[in-house]
Amino acid sequence: MVVLVTGASGQLGQALKSVRSSYTQIDFHFADSSQGDITDLSKIRLLFDEVKPHFCINAAAYTAVDKAESEPEKAYAINVAGAANLASVCLEKDCTLIHISTDFVFDGESKIPYSEEQETHPTGVYGLTKRDGELEIQKILPRHFIVRTSWVYSEFGHNFMKTMLRLAKERDEVNVVNDQIGTPTYAVDLAHALIHIILSEKAIYGIYNFSNEGIASWYDFAKEIFSLSSSTIKLNAIPTSAFPTPAKRPSYSVLDKSRIRSVFGLQIRPWQQALAEAIKK
Repeated sequence: MVVLVTGASGQLGQALKSVRSSYTQIDFHFADSSQGDITDLSKIRLLFDEVKPHFCINAAAYTAVDKAESEPEKAYAINVAGAANLASVCLEKDCTLIHISTDFVFDGESKIPYSEEQETHPTGVYGLTKRDGELEIQKILPRHFIVRTSWVYSEFGHNFMKTMLRLAKERDEVNVVNDQIGTPTYAVDLAHALIHIILSEKAIYGIYNFSNEGIASWYDFAKEIFSLSSSTIKLNAIPTSAFPTPAKRPSYSVLDKSRIRSVFGLQIRPWQQALAEAIKK
């Protein structure tokens, strides 16, 4: 089984690298933006001709939520045109695409966890381009899995957990919003889930939600990070209105994971348990 991973230098790409030794039945190939620029159709074709993948995990994305507001063309090129390029080449080369999407495709106005069937209403450029990327894939390629996730963190790259750990060493106190609700997702758990989908050999294509279990605010997330790392920093809860950003964040983005659990028999652990592992690492 040959699996190509685009976006190899990102959090999920590095998480997949970290677990690949546990899956000796899979021949992984990792391509970063220099080797696998998904905005360059001819380069992607050459990469597929070389690797000959059965599955492609697209972990490449423009994820700078606030910067996307001032760089819509760049976000579109990667998140929409890039996704369409991969779908087209997967169709040509008889490859199944696993594409990573986001809770930002929703507006955050719900009060109950979002299912895969609920209508998308993105409020910013990032969410809009990720939603449009999903639509391109659905239009082009029947053999696809779109996996929406939320609040991804890990020991790799730049993320909320690592920022909080750094601030705990640099400051005496920190302010974190307590009125945005969602679920932290450990990138390593997401990596295992994607490989589980591949190894299941189930051709039940479509959209799936994945995050760790449980519900938290960013304040709750920070509090647990400081607790697990034995930090004495003072943590203050603030409203979103006190921390304005160029892009609006969903106030509620909990994802309903019933479908991925029932179809693939996934056991999903609580976010606190996953975070404890990440903090140790």
